[in-house]
Amino acid sequence: MRSLIEYLGCGGYYFRSGHEVGDYRVSKFLDLTDKVIPFFLKYPILGVKAEDFKNFCVVAALIKDNKHLTKQGLEQIQKIKLGTNKGRFLKCIS
Repeated sequence: MRSLIEYLGCGGYYFRSGHEVGDYRVSKFLDLTDKVIPFFLKYPILGVKAEDFKNFCVVAALIKDNKHLTKQGLEQIQKIKLGTNKGRFLKCIS
């Protein structure tokens, strides 16, 4: 993780309380759009997480265009969120 943080020049790794695992977090939106997203477009994520990344990119584009400030845009983001991670699995088995 240190190498990724150094390479991208942003973010940090934060351990979860009481666990040996943690999360990579980026707090600046421009770091996400200018560094993190281009990195994963160049080096694609494989497997089911690739779909989550596609959703993440759609949401980032909506935010970049200030669509999240409208009711319709916020509803679109919420709908996308329902389809990520466990939500996608639940849709597949229903």
